[in-house]
Amino acid sequence: MKLSWGTYDSPEPSFCVQTKSETPGKHGNSLQKKRCEDCIVPYTPKRLRQSQALSTETGKGRDVEVQGPSAGRAPAPLSMAPRVSEFIQPYLDSQYKETTIPRKVLFHLRSHRGPVNSIQWCPVFAKSHMLLSVSMDKTFKVWNAVDSGRCLQTYSLHSEAVRAARWSPCGRRILSGGFDFALHLTDLETGTQLFSGQSDFRITTLKFHPKDHSLFVCGGFHPEVKAWDIRTGKVVRSYKATIQQTLDILFLQEGSEFLSSTDASSRDSADRTIIAWDFRSSAKISNQIFHERYTCPSLTLHPREPVFLAQTNGNYLALFSAVWPYRMSRRRRYEGHKVEGYSVGCECSPDGDLLVTGSADGRVLLYSFRTASRARTLQGHAQACVGTTFHPVLPSVLATCSWEGDIKIWH
Repeated sequence: MKLSWGTYDSPEPSFCVQTKSETPGKHGNSLQKKRCEDCIVPYTPKRLRQSQALSTETGKGRDVEVQGPSAGRAPAPLSMAPRVSEFIQPYLDSQYKETTIPRKVLFHLRSHRGPVNSIQWCPVFAKSHMLLSVSMDKTFKVWNAVDSGRCLQTYSLHSEAVRAARWSPCGRRILSGGFDFALHLTDLETGTQLFSGQSDFRITTLKFHPKDHSLFVCGGFHPEVKAWDIRTGKVVRSYKATIQQTLDILFLQEGSEFLSSTDASSRDSADRTIIAWDFRSSAKISNQIFHERYTCPSLTLHPREPVFLAQTNGNYLALFSAVWPYRMSRRRRYEGHKVEGYSVGCECSPDGDLLVTGSADGRVLLYSFRTASRARTLQGHAQACVGTTFHPVLPSVLATCSWEGDIKIWH
């Protein structure tokens, strides 16, 4: 990994993880030798046994190179650096101005052993050096993707592929859902599970409510989308549609409405491809939004205008109004990339001037939002690029991930 920000060398943080090649502690060695020589288990004081158990569990939890993830294992606490990254600090007191198109790779992160489904920067600006990655290898990871490119912690809470995970708006917790039907809310500072639930379907997407952060909505391989309350650990609302799978969820109107995109692709699927719901009443607001025979694997909201974009399997990004009746623009269409059945993500830059999307052939494409012309093409990955996200503070930093299992940080 090459640090290209400048001559600054980031000191190795105290929470950097040790590898499995390290030898056990002094007490463990002497105790093991004694057992082998005398074949007698000597008495160990209770306080010493507790300290040994604590140190052993901490060492296991902090190992980032997990050989075989075991579901349900409690992760070690993630040591949050009290200071703000020196690269982010100068931008915190000023308004985001203009996005600079990235050109070079800052870090190439290759720790996942399966396809990386999605990535997300921490939503708290002061902690936005941290990047969350979600993988089919049954884990999700937290990285320092600005200063050092190091993996801070690996979480192996699921027994099957982790398809969706999101930062909580406070930046101290991560909500994850997987193909094992399980939902977990993990506190990063303590490593404890604040909430664990069991869904009745494999989870492919989940989103926190933008106003009430104790509520979240999840969907997957099921005809229903469900809203959960973390405080009670129960489903509070269900949104029923005649579909097979929910692909993505997007909140509108400060959480009073949300959209769900589905895998309906038959000839009469115009009433199910994108559905608008009233969050409180569970009623359908509109089911006549997208009339073309393509599924939409991902949705994204424009940060400054009342519009949203849908990634389509027709190999283009479609633009819609974010207010009823959610009309699709016939003038602007963002074309040139390939989707080809992958869940390729898309996103707007924080200033709203650029759009970024991955491509099934590994490329990363940036478009001008106003003109729909291509601003730049990056030769990103060897396999399909399925996740792209702009940094919320640094104006020239972009993260991308691929089906190959790697992550790149561009600047």
